[in-house]
Amino acid sequence: MSQPDLRTDREIKEKTRQQTKEPALYKVFLINDNYTTMEFVVEVLEKIFHKHSMEATQIMLHVHRNGKGLAGVFTRDIAETKIQTVHSLAAEHGYPLKCSMEKE
Repeated sequence: MSQPDLRTDREIKEKTRQQTKEPALYKVFLINDNYTTMEFVVEVLEKIFHKHSMEATQIMLHVHRNGKGLAGVFTRDIAETKIQTVHSLAAEHGYPLKCSMEKE
């Protein structure tokens, strides 16, 4: 015959809460190059990263001036998908635009 679980509901809930962990977040950066047009970078930021026109333009200028710029922060799977989408769209349009990601 098995022993009954003598822990209280509170102890069980606290233990469960402690085991739940937030997923790691990753920063996705656009990397500047000498061939991709500014207009295309803004379009990528609007369509893939859902930035408003003004914010997309500000990020694009930051990328242009500083070599790279933050496009967004996402969980690993979403960050990887966004990077693949950017690379595919850039290749379709003949641009070498690249992204990178760094753990936050």
